[in-house]
Amino acid sequence: MVDLPSCGKLVALATLVSVGITLQILACALFNNWWPMLTAIMYVMLPMPLVFFAGSNTSSLYSTSENGWIGATKFLTGASAVGSIAIPVILKHAGVIGWGAMAMELSSFFIFVLAIVCYIVTGDNGSYNIL
Repeated sequence: MVDLPSCGKLVALATLVSVGITLQILACALFNNWWPMLTAIMYVMLPMPLVFFAGSNTSSLYSTSENGWIGATKFLTGASAVGSIAIPVILKHAGVIGWGAMAMELSSFFIFVLAIVCYIVTGDNGSYNIL
């Protein structure tokens, strides 16, 4: 049986991610300048430290631990997040992109962050089974 509240959450998260991707592409296509797509590299790199170093034990990311790998994971994830904001700002400062493209890039980033926060807050990782 389908759990409708879980499906609603899943649809809302999928909509947020779709809007973020659409803004990312529109920031490039509307201004005929594909340099802002560099931010997509940071979006791909953002979860990689978590996948490689943290594994399935994500509870250690929220605590202070003496593990060097967890510290490296936190640092690399933070550096990728800062890079996602810094790339459009640096491109605007260098005169490569305009204000509109930078605004769309930053709004795309914040929509992705909102989707991630909503996913973490719901916390029902196992309840999205449709069948």
